[in-house]
Amino acid sequence: MSVAAPSSLLKVEEIQGRGRGMVASQPLKAGQIVLRDSPILLYSALPLIPQSLSSSSSTLASSFCDHCFRTLPSSLQGDSSSSAVLCPSCRHYRFCSSNCLSKALNSSHSSWVCQALSHFQANSPLLGHPLELQVQAQFLIAAYNLANISPSDFQILLSLHGSPDDATISAAQFLHPLISSLCSIAPIGLQNVFSLELTSALLAKDKHNAFGLMQPVSVDDGQRSVRAYGIYPYASFFNHDCLPNACRFDYVDSNPPDGSNNTDIIVRMIHDVPQGREICLSYFPVNENYASRQKRLMEDYGFTCNCDRCNVESNWSDNDDTIEEDNAEDGEEVMDEEDQYENMAASDTDNNNDFPHAYFFLRYMCDRPNCGGTLAPLPPQVDSPSNVMECNVCGKLKSDDEQDEAPMED
Repeated sequence: MSVAAPSSLLKVEEIQGRGRGMVASQPLKAGQIVLRDSPILLYSALPLIPQSLSSSSSTLASSFCDHCFRTLPSSLQGDSSSSAVLCPSCRHYRFCSSNCLSKALNSSHSSWVCQALSHFQANSPLLGHPLELQVQAQFLIAAYNLANISPSDFQILLSLHGSPDDATISAAQFLHPLISSLCSIAPIGLQNVFSLELTSALLAKDKHNAFGLMQPVSVDDGQRSVRAYGIYPYASFFNHDCLPNACRFDYVDSNPPDGSNNTDIIVRMIHDVPQGREICLSYFPVNENYASRQKRLMEDYGFTCNCDRCNVESNWSDNDDTIEEDNAEDGEEVMDEEDQYENMAASDTDNNNDFPHAYFFLRYMCDRPNCGGTLAPLPPQVDSPSNVMECNVCGKLKSDDEQDEAPMED
């Protein structure tokens, strides 16, 4: 299938052993925005079914708009605030404005979606099942709704990478009877669409292509959870690398000044790359160790990573057990991966080609505790590169000449 280029900066190419990927059409500069992508589908990452049916509805209420997923002002959170903009039918789902509600009723929260979600909440067929199945059920409702409201976007979803595996087939076998039970209340155009094969295919597309939109950083522990998932048709073509040359930013709680949507994701270059170089993202925080990265990539995406960093660290991994045993006997503390990078960089100022990723960790990894984000320069002004780096997780700004922290403002 031929795929149109998302911009003049990038092109989609077949890459040997990696499938389709994004390649630079021209030299790219650090901080340059190479993609701004809008989702064709969004759905909540929060539980569909409360853990306890006896819980108060104020406890169950989402803190986010159920259309654009902005954090709701405190006056709109809670059970039945008079200022809350509620769905007029179910009186459960909340929206940040009447405008968002109007958009939702014609798209993400159509009459069928409202009835389907209300049916699951009232009858609790998913009660007691893992959160993952509840989130997958919400995805399937959103995906089948997309087939009805935008058949062209639904075909784009089906064209994305991903084939059913044992896990998605098992999930589909459980979820499909629940979803197909909603056939009687579905629009006529949807009633002949439901099938087990299609449900399996959709879950595979979701598994391989969904991007998480993150909640604000917790003031208690610095952690960040997912508030929603989205399918972004162009961003899904970025392959993974454990030392990425680009990273993606989302600004869900901001008000974009240029007319773009708050749920758009932006991909910026971390450093300069030449024309023809593949542009890669990391699918998770770059500070995960070799074993953890390989496990996640195999379980979630079905491949083993052979990037330069993994090739180096696999040699460390071969000796991990021996080193840990020897150090345990000697009462010595095992050096973690980040300490290894720092020591290598400190002892090798010439940036030895055997360990080029030591420099990456020191230059492009956020040093805020519990963050794990990646730093990329702010977009250059005309031809002048920015000396200010922004973290794509916590929003910290860090200047080359100042070490002071400054949170990103909307």
